[in-house]
Amino acid sequence: MNPAVRALTLLAESNQTVAVAESLTGGLVAAELTSVPGASKSFLGSVTAYATALKQDLLGVDGALLAQRGAVDPEVALQMAAGVRARMGAGWGIATTGVAGPEPQDGQPVGTVYVAVCGPVGGPLGAGKVAALRLNGDRAEIRRESVRSVLELLADQLSENARAQDTEQNGGN
Repeated sequence: MNPAVRALTLLAESNQTVAVAESLTGGLVAAELTSVPGASKSFLGSVTAYATALKQDLLGVDGALLAQRGAVDPEVALQMAAGVRARMGAGWGIATTGVAGPEPQDGQPVGTVYVAVCGPVGGPLGAGKVAALRLNGDRAEIRRESVRSVLELLADQLSENARAQDTEQNGGN
């Protein structure tokens, strides 16, 4: 199943919402989500914070972290996801940051990507989850794979969250 369809189906089944923070994908995650009929039930919106300063100003990413490590960093991805979740009032926040090329950025080689998801407090996710990707291909392929990866990460975490809640409601059995 298409990861956008899977994620939106899981969100709708549990009456939850998602917001997106994007950097290297430049709006492609939002476009993929909104290509699914009925996406408006669960998808609230997105922030494309391509410039590093916007990650701090719009999403609340720690300025010292950005100054020290640059925008291509797992903690930056997690803070982007948490920031968009908080600012849009969504149950879930997802984020992409990385280097699509053609040149390295912040000392990171082309194909270095971090995708993150931040879910409801108290869920099995805790503070969130980040996946580090080392992608091959041209700029378009790296961006496409980043979109697929962040949506799969979201869908997997939604499935895990649903299983945990089901177990909890059934007395741990």
